[in-house]
Amino acid sequence: MLNENEHTNERDENLKAHLKALHRHLQETDNVDPELETLLRQLDGDIDRALARHAESELDENTYGLSSRTQELAARFDANHPTFSAGLRQLGNMLSNMGI
Repeated sequence: MLNENEHTNERDENLKAHLKALHRHLQETDNVDPELETLLRQLDGDIDRALARHAESELDENTYGLSSRTQELAARFDANHPTFSAGLRQLGNMLSNMGI
């Protein structure tokens, strides 16, 4: 049975792997709106910082809301990139389950 710290590390690694997969998919996708790409890169940086704070148990008020932002981005990608949008929704669910 995994202890809490091992479970957290595994969950963080799964989230990072999912982010990498989304980045690969984005690079392979044509006609991505530059604004959406910028928003996704900002979200990615914010998630990286949140994971670092999460690992140190230093979450603050700037950490929360990433799940909602991810879901908003998914909605914006929905029309032209439904597969990518589904991946973003899954990422948002992962963040929500982590309390981020």
